[in-house]
Amino acid sequence: MSPSLRLPIAHYRERLAEVNPALNAAVEILPAADGQFAFTVKDSIEIAGHQCTAGTWGYRDRPPATQDAALVAKLRRMGGAPIARTNCPDLLFAFETDNLIHGRTNNPYDLTRTCGGSSGGEAALIAAGASPFGLGSDAAGSVRLPAHFCGIAALKPTSGKLPRDGHVPPAGGWIEQLWQIGPMARHVEDLIWFMGVSEVKETLRIAWFLDNGIMTPDPDTQRVVREAAAVLGAVEALPPGIEKSYDLEMAFLAPDGGDSLREFLASIGSNRTHPLLDGWLAKHAKYRTNLAGFGQIWSQIDVFRAQMRHFLRNFDVILSPVAAFPAIPHGTSIEDQVFPGFSYTMTYNLTGWPAGVVRCGTSKEGLPIGVQIAAAPEREDIVLTVARRLEQEFGGWSTPSSFFASTPVA
Repeated sequence: MSPSLRLPIAHYRERLAEVNPALNAAVEILPAADGQFAFTVKDSIEIAGHQCTAGTWGYRDRPPATQDAALVAKLRRMGGAPIARTNCPDLLFAFETDNLIHGRTNNPYDLTRTCGGSSGGEAALIAAGASPFGLGSDAAGSVRLPAHFCGIAALKPTSGKLPRDGHVPPAGGWIEQLWQIGPMARHVEDLIWFMGVSEVKETLRIAWFLDNGIMTPDPDTQRVVREAAAVLGAVEALPPGIEKSYDLEMAFLAPDGGDSLREFLASIGSNRTHPLLDGWLAKHAKYRTNLAGFGQIWSQIDVFRAQMRHFLRNFDVILSPVAAFPAIPHGTSIEDQVFPGFSYTMTYNLTGWPAGVVRCGTSKEGLPIGVQIAAAPEREDIVLTVARRLEQEFGGWSTPSSFFASTPVA
């Protein structure tokens, strides 16, 4: 447990009051509670006695949850107290955080840019020093992308490793294989603590690549990944078939062209949807297929997973960009020339492997740049060992700017 996690809960309540008016990251600041440490929770994960909206219009008047989600309960048992619910996009379908109930969340490094999505409120609060630790969820990069945009650390665990009870949308369906709740923090040490793993001591065989063949990263992102690879003595090697990540993820999410998502929205009374969600649904249309086509998608994903696993015969770890760029201006994530740049995280939702992010550099505009670290299933220990090594070398998280400097940040 890091010094940040040991600070009094009152410290974080003061910090929340200071930074949230500019960030709009916390949608509810919870009543004071006893606990050894503070944590925050994405507004798609239930907290007993409090509303959970998942940012979608039909849940704006949803009754409070009757019990904690499984991982909220776990954190309470570990001594934690939840201090805020954090913002997310409409039903979590966006790579930036904005919805019709609570509005837009800003990036603490540049308020004109997005904090990412869908766990964007978590990332923004943690980066600004208003929370030491939080819970997000990830089906296409929704824990890792905000961590990258906001300069913190995060982990998408192995698919199915952590319970998703008490999450909205609920567990079930074929996309369950893609979706996982994951921890987010300023320091890798706290991810290690939460996951209950030990750092590995053996020499690791590390591969790295810059370009997945879908969208080439910008020069700053390339520089940071190269520097991280050099520190680790990694070998440049591209996993075969990785250029299919984007189309396979999108096809797996939407073989019905988005109809099931529309039906769910209608069933809960979401008769208004945010333009970012509308943009996702529009992208789903091209992937509509029939039962035979869906069978072909499953077959292609099986081949993809086999190729990726075969690649790990020669390596223990894969380093790559988190996205093709650092934090982008609000409202641009759905644009056709931007959206494929999020494919770097989609790869490991398809494989179900653990993948983490840690900040390793800064863009010329002063924006954080993270590096993605992936390993074989159940090897969160390897992912976090490498993340800790990179954090020690490059410094990891740092205070966003003097704008948020009036309260000391650990």
